[in-house]
Parts: sequence; C-alpha cells; structure tokens
Amino acid sequence: MIYEAKNFDSILGTKGFSDTMLKNHFTLYQGYVNNTNKLIDAKNAMIKEGNVGTPEFAELARRFGWEFNGMRLHELYFGNTAKDAKVIDKNSGLFKKIVDDFGSNENWAHEFKLVGAMRGIGWVILYYDSSAKRLFNCWINEHDTGHLAGATPILVMDVFEHAFMTDYGIKRADYIEAFMKAIDWGVVAKRFEPVSK
Repeated sequence: MIYEAKNFDSILGTKGFSDTMLKNHFTLYQGYVNNTNKLIDAKNAMIKEGNVGTPEFAELARRFGWEFNGMRLHELYFGNTAKDAKVIDKNSGLFKKIVDDFGSNENWAHEFKLVGAMRGIGWVILYYDSSAKRLFNCWINEHDTGHLAGATPILVMDVFEHAFMTDYGIKRADYIEAFMKAIDWGVVAKRFEPVSK
C-alpha cells in the first residue's frame, strides 16, 4: 500500500456541513485511496507478467488518473475546510494577488461562486500558474479532465452532488455559500506562498 487515507475528523462540526454528510464523504474519499493502491498493484502485476499490450492494461492506466485525482482533490478540499474558519488576511500575499488579478476579493468570490453554480458535476479550483504569475478560477469536469497543466491548486471546492445533496438537496447555491464561510484561508495562503515566489 503506497497511499493511506488521511483523517479529516477535525472538520466534523463545521457549520453548514452535517456530520452525516461529512462522514459519507470521508468514506467516498477512502474508496479513492483504496482504488489508487489497487490500480498501482494491478498495473505492476501486469507489467511483471508482460501483459502490457492488452486492453486491460490500457484501461487500468487510463483509470489511474481518475482514482488518483479523486483521492488528491478530496484531500485538498477537506484540507482547505475548517470548522473555525476565519476571513482572508488582507495583508497576505494571496489576498494582494487576488486583488491584482480579479480587481477585488469580492470580484474573485463572485466569479468562483458563478463557476461553482454551473450545471454539471465536478470541482471548482482556484489555480496559480507560476509561469504567468496569475490566478484562475477553473471548472474541472469529473476528476481528471480540465486541469491546468503545471498550475498549482490553491483552493478546491467539490461540486459533485455527494458534497451537498444530503444537507441541501438541489440547492447548490446554499452549499456554495456554506463552503465559502468554511474556507481555511491559512491553509490556502500556505499553498500559495511557496509557488508565488
């Protein structure tokens, strides 16, 4: 086993997120971790046996990105969620960059929420592209389609139905508002600082 599921029980009790919904979400995440490990083992076994020119090997290789990204995106999402969230530090490099790139923190938040409210399932990610030194709000379809190559995820919001239906039904906008109030801006700023230098 290469990967082990991380414990995110510290976010139980987060306002706007029932413990039932979070525990169900943790179980789903653990499935991605388990499947990532199973795929690594299965691919290695097929390589060892010389079964690499098969459709089965090709499908395992293709499936790996789905399972791995499902694992990693959930870790980033749970990691940037906090039950005692605070507002963004207006003196932080991240806040200044958001203002530079979006005109204001309010403009950034408005766009981030608009992207999250789009029809479909997926993720909303605030990415930092260190080549252009620019932040982007992006829609990621599924887990493995739409990522900005070379860009770093700074803030991740899950907008698959499992992230909100238990508590909000089809009221995705209400879930997005709850998420925005539960962002751990300290964690998000720490993700930004090393890549922005």
